[in-house]
Amino acid sequence: MSSIQFRPFEKKDQQRLIDWIESPAFLVQWGGPQFTYPLTEEQLDEYRESGEKENADRLIYSVLDAETDAVIGHISLSAIEKENGSARIGKVLVGDNAGRGGGIGTKMIREMLRIAFDELQLHRVGLGVYDFNTPAIACYEKAGFSRDGRLRDVRKVDGSYWSLIEMSILETEWEEVQHKPERSSHAEERS
Repeated sequence: MSSIQFRPFEKKDQQRLIDWIESPAFLVQWGGPQFTYPLTEEQLDEYRESGEKENADRLIYSVLDAETDAVIGHISLSAIEKENGSARIGKVLVGDNAGRGGGIGTKMIREMLRIAFDELQLHRVGLGVYDFNTPAIACYEKAGFSRDGRLRDVRKVDGSYWSLIEMSILETEWEEVQHKPERSSHAEERS
């Protein structure tokens, strides 16, 4: 996969995001309790505008393939607290099923961490991921996140309870990750 770039989430990106949300359960997995199914332009207007306000505590991005400028994903950094030097990554989505599993998610997370630590000068970045989402957990761990704990049965979806794993990375850990050589894609295929 080629390199990626972020640009602020725009109104023109909303329909593509709506099209990627295929079920109520997937919406909960991607967006948490903030949205209701079906996802609508009105919900996304409110979400997008919350990141455009002066002194907003969130950054909302569309993720583009750097070679084609095609929108391939979505990500946000929210709950930005300058005083405590913390924030949360959320709404992480590689939109095209064909692009999943190819390292795009890791590139997205690393770029968001670069913004959080290098540009915003934060100390800690956290996130929550449902415990059954093993590909996402592996992606976050590859990017340097550690597991902080498990919140049992936090969300009821389609009659089942979902548990959430809380993860975080500190600025010192991010610095260590930056100095580790990346494994080649061939090495990843063997592991």
